[in-house]
Amino acid sequence: MGELRSVDPNWRPPTCWYEPVFSPEQLKATVATGEGGLVNAHVWWSNRLWVDHYGKGKPARTAGLHFPRSPDADGYKNYNLGKKGMFWRSTVRKGKYQDSKAWDCGRVMFWQPAGAIPEDAYAPTPETLAAFAYDRIRVPDTRVELKPAHGSTVNLPTWMWLDKGTFKAVGVRADLPGTGLYAVTTATPVALHLQPGTDEARTYPASGDCEIGEDGSIGTPYSREAAATGDPHCGVEYLRATDGRPYQLTASVTWAISWKGTGGATGDLPNGTFESTQDVHVQEIQSVNR
Repeated sequence: MGELRSVDPNWRPPTCWYEPVFSPEQLKATVATGEGGLVNAHVWWSNRLWVDHYGKGKPARTAGLHFPRSPDADGYKNYNLGKKGMFWRSTVRKGKYQDSKAWDCGRVMFWQPAGAIPEDAYAPTPETLAAFAYDRIRVPDTRVELKPAHGSTVNLPTWMWLDKGTFKAVGVRADLPGTGLYAVTTATPVALHLQPGTDEARTYPASGDCEIGEDGSIGTPYSREAAATGDPHCGVEYLRATDGRPYQLTASVTWAISWKGTGGATGDLPNGTFESTQDVHVQEIQSVNR
C-alpha cells in the first residue's frame, strides 16, 4: 500500500490547528506523573509550570515563548475539575513541523467548554479534518500485468492490464471526539498513466493514459484473438532493445479526492497520484532472408 502525492503543487492544506487532548481528570493525572509535557506542538513545559498554570491559576507568559501574536493566558484552578469540557492544544500536519506557519498556532493549551468550537482562526473545520484524512489514505501498489511477461520484443506491442477489482475507492474518516466534527475523505481511481522509461517507445493510447473501468479494471487481458484484431487498449511498443539494463516502466494511478463531513458539508481536494516502477527487458529478434 502506498501514500498519495497531490498533483497540485500550489495546494496549501492547513499547517496547524487546535484539537482537544485532555479532560480535567486526564490533565491532573498527567501532571501527577511529574514529567511535564508539551503545551503546544512545539513547546515543552516543566512540571512546575504545568502545576502553576493549570493547577494554581497563574498566567502563562507566552511572550517569552516566541509567540508574540499570542496574548498572555489566564490560569486555571485545580485543572477545572468538575467542569464539562476539554483542554485543547495545537497540532501540526504531518511533515510540516519545520514550516514557519506551524508556529501560527501559538496558544498554550487552553480550556474549551463541552460542545463548543474555539473562536479562533485556527480552529478545526470539516475541511481541516478532510485534509488530515487525505494524508492517511493508502492505495494499492501499481504493478501491471505484462504480455509478454518475461521480455518484450522490439516493434511489437506489450499488452498491459490490471484485473477487475484491483482498484476501488478508498475512504478514511477523521473525527474530533466531543466536538461533532468529522470528515470522510474518499479517493477514487480514475486513470493509469504509463511512462515507458525511454523516449524510443510509443504508448497505447498515445497519451499514455489508460482508463480505469467502473469495475476497477484497466486495459484488456492479452489473448491471441484480441491481438489479432487490433492494438492493446493499454500498452507500450518499444522501438529499441535494452542493452543489458532494463527499462524502468512507471505506472502512475490518478485518484480523484472528495470529502463529506459535519452538517452535510462536501468538497473536493486536489487529485492524488501513486506510482511504481518495474523492469522491462526488450529483445530484438533477428531474421535471415534467403
